[in-house]
Order: sequence, then structure tokens, then C-alpha cells
Amino acid sequence: MNIEEMRQMKKEKGYSCAQIAELASLPLGTVQKIFSGETRSPRYDTLLALESVFCEAEVVRERAQYTTAKQGEFTLEDYYALPEDMRAELIDGKLYAMASPRVNHQKIIGEFHRQIANYIMENGGDCEVLLSPVDVQLDCDNRTMLVPDLVIVCKGEKVQPKNVYGAPDFVLEVTSVSTRKRDYTLKLGKYAAAGVREYWIVDPLKNRIMVYNFEADVRDGLQGVYTL
Repeated sequence: MNIEEMRQMKKEKGYSCAQIAELASLPLGTVQKIFSGETRSPRYDTLLALESVFCEAEVVRERAQYTTAKQGEFTLEDYYALPEDMRAELIDGKLYAMASPRVNHQKIIGEFHRQIANYIMENGGDCEVLLSPVDVQLDCDNRTMLVPDLVIVCKGEKVQPKNVYGAPDFVLEVTSVSTRKRDYTLKLGKYAAAGVREYWIVDPLKNRIMVYNFEADVRDGLQGVYTL
């Protein structure tokens, strides 16, 4: 999605620059300069953040053709009714758009999958390592369906033909400007509450990995920050 298309959607939706800045987690001045034309060549990461806002609006608009449900009211029925080429997650009745993954994103996930799968195999483990896109019905209800970048499941009965039913043992998310807020706050809380044992946030922009071990004593808090 280019800037001109975003300008058109901004006009159609009646979004203010302040609303867009809040949703994209960007400074208001940055957004104002982009949409006024003062900034002619925005940073790539800034464009991705803006694109995520309008992609989410498009997901909701698409569903509006088939249902009167609003954000907070969507269910798995709405999730499965989305067009096949529209990637999204359902979290507590809200639909969140997912941009197509970039090459570097896929390289990172692929390397983690290779290393983890080899380690499990070499040590005779029986856990499964699953790569995105794989649906995870985290809360075992009809209001949440996540699509993590990588999960490890050690209880085989959770891996069903259609999705993973319940909390995986391990979740890894490769974050970006457009997903950072969700990965660090909303998903962090969801994974902890659902019983995920360990959660890693791989942050290429900050060159670090945030490791949360939810089984450790709560006083330990954050378990580690590692440089990529």
C-alpha cells in the first residue's frame, strides 16, 4: 500500500493524523509531515507501521460486508469467513490485520526452526515445532485465534488437524514496527494468562531477544535480554 492509497483511505474513513499516530505508535509530527507531503520518502519501517493501521481497517471493512459485528464482537465464524488472501488474528473478539511477512522475517524464523528442531531431534525429544501460519486457539474459546511465528507443543493431543487447541509450551514472535505494540503488551499478557511456559520476542530492529519464562518465580520478572 503506497502513501497515495493511504491518503485516500484516510479521507474515506475520516481518520485524523492524531488517530493514525496513536494506532501506528508513531509521533504525530511524523504522520502529519507524511500526509501533508512534506516528507516525500518516509522510512521503510514507518511505512509498515502506517500500512498496518489501514490494513486493520480493511479487515474490519471486509467483515462488515457479511456481519454487523463490531470490534470486540467478532468470533471464529467471522475469522474463518475472511478471504484466504487476508491475514489476520482474532484477539478477544477483535480482528487485527497481519501484513505479509518480509524476507528477513522469514529467514529469522527459518533459522530458529532449524536450530530448535535439530536440538529436539538430537536429544530424543518428542515435542513438535510448528512454523507460521498455524492457528492457535489459545483460550479454547470462539473469541481468540492467534497466528504466532513459531510454537513448540509438547502435548501431542493439542495439535489437531485444523489448529493448535490450547496454549503451546513455547511461543516465538519476530516483531516489527507494525506489530511491536501488540507483541510486547497484548500478546505478552495473553500468553502468560493462557499458560504458555516461555515466550520469546525477537526484535531485529533493536538487535535483541526478550525472554519471558512464565514458570519462574514472579519476582524474577523478565528472565533475560539477549543480543542477536
